[in-house]
Amino acid sequence: MVKQMIRVDGIDLAYSDEGSGPPLVCLHAIGHDGSDYDSFHLSRKIALDWPGQGASGPDRVPPTSRRYAELLEKFLDALGLDQVVLVGNSIGGAAAIRYAAAHPQRVRALVIMNPGGLDRGGRLARFAVRLMAAFFAAGARGRRWFARAFAVYYRMVLRKPRAAATRDRIIADGYRIAPLLHQAWLGFADADADLRPLAPRVTAPTLFAWARHDRFIPYGRSRAAVGRFPRAKVQLFDAGHAPQLETPDELTAAVREFLDENAR
Repeated sequence: MVKQMIRVDGIDLAYSDEGSGPPLVCLHAIGHDGSDYDSFHLSRKIALDWPGQGASGPDRVPPTSRRYAELLEKFLDALGLDQVVLVGNSIGGAAAIRYAAAHPQRVRALVIMNPGGLDRGGRLARFAVRLMAAFFAAGARGRRWFARAFAVYYRMVLRKPRAAATRDRIIADGYRIAPLLHQAWLGFADADADLRPLAPRVTAPTLFAWARHDRFIPYGRSRAAVGRFPRAKVQLFDAGHAPQLETPDELTAAVREFLDENAR
């Protein structure tokens, strides 16, 4: 897919823009890139590469949902997009929630897949986040055991055969992206990562397309927060973390139906 470049807040951001009709802006998980949405075909699709991922240049700021929401706002302004559907996975979903809460008039609908920031919190969650941050810190230091451990981890993240090519590419890139993943998981531990207070401010119709087998962001721990979104619908998919990669046909059909009903 042909990538275009745009300068946003001093960063060269790569994105693809294909199709026609109302724009769907697709936001990927940390360590991935916009190609996560190659099999997702609905209307005009704009898939962004976050800084330091895909073909985008590096950022001077650590990756957080707040930073990504700020970049998303400037990216949409630079493209002259005023009314969009946001599709986001993981930190991309968290950034979409932040943006929609701050700019409700600019979001026609949301499709959110396994976002961070909605977990009910507590001692277990804090321990898990610290553990994952330490794991990626070891990778950033080049520990020899990290490559094999990271491969095991990512086979849990992307479970389905349909996602094998993306999974293998990410595993092969483990040492390079480990510092970015370390920074991201440190951010997940920050109090500012909690998006639950924003839920009532997200007035756009929202489809939570949740991968039911996610061991790190399980739906059950976010169920209460999802219930606080005024116009939320939940659909579970037979996936580990990323329905757009693992069950793209089922996701596309669900999103098409959802948008037909809610975002005409």
